[in-house]
Amino acid sequence: MTTPTIVIHRDADVLVQAVAARLITRLVDAQAAHGDASVVLTGGTAGIATLRAVAASPARSAVDWSALSVWWGDERFLPSGDPDRNETQARAALLDHVPVDPARVFAMPPSSGDLTPEDAAARYADVLAAETNKRLHSGAPAFDVLLLGVGPDGHVASLFPEHPALHDDRTVVGVRGAPKPPPERVSLSMPVIRSADEVWLVVAGADKAQAVRLALGGSGPVQIPAAGAQGSRATRWLLDRAAAAELPAGLDRLASP
Repeated sequence: MTTPTIVIHRDADVLVQAVAARLITRLVDAQAAHGDASVVLTGGTAGIATLRAVAASPARSAVDWSALSVWWGDERFLPSGDPDRNETQARAALLDHVPVDPARVFAMPPSSGDLTPEDAAARYADVLAAETNKRLHSGAPAFDVLLLGVGPDGHVASLFPEHPALHDDRTVVGVRGAPKPPPERVSLSMPVIRSADEVWLVVAGADKAQAVRLALGGSGPVQIPAAGAQGSRATRWLLDRAAAAELPAGLDRLASP
């Protein structure tokens, strides 16, 4: 269990710029350490804004994009190219603007024909096992950094409070009956999230303040899944002031200008 680092930024714009700079540095450091890097992307307003900030940064050229593996923490089970898919948004924000190797961009399967969320989850689990075993064999972590947003209810990826998916022991789970649309999704499971070297929870907005308070104030991961999202080496809560407004007293935190 890693003690979370809490960093508070002035506003959402400063937050995404800072996270983008931090992510570029982390990927460069990982590539220097073991020749490549692996990142798990998230959707949501702050997550996609961070990717746009990476694309706009002059420092992006420091990353060897051909030596980067790209994964997703969850996906809306929608047709390929649907504007609400995290993949679609990530490609428009960043991946279409950098020379990533298409063979190392691992999108979750879209809805198609008779494919079910469970089928899609099983397919992604097979790819995940094959690719992460290669990294673990080389001595690299399964994922160097895994990005997450946090919902007002405390959900992360597509793991919602009290949802059966929280108790699924598979690496990738099909989600039905999600409390926010669309109801069908695919998500990494909590054990896989916790296998990442570093987990970064990027949270902006006053509507998230209560979830942040509960997650960092001792709530259980079934009631507040964000409380269970921890990296094997580091857990970073990267917040704007609005999201941090209800933080419990006594927590160590850093504040940017």
